Amino acid sequence: MEGKKRGRPRVDTSPVNLRLPDEMIALLDERRKLEADLPTRPEMIRRALVQWLELTDPR
Repeated sequence: MEGKKRGRPRVDTSPVNLRLPDEMIALLDERRKLEADLPTRPEMIRRALVQWLELTDPR
């Protein structure tokens, strides 16, 4: 498996390390379960950020 890397390819992205309280993670997990495709925690956080950015767009 030489030359192959695991995970998502790095394309126009930067890692963001984040610590969350256990209570917030539990709420995030409950919300994930309401999605038809059961996204991963990072994907659910991305979706939440996109939604927040759209809702707070000053334009």
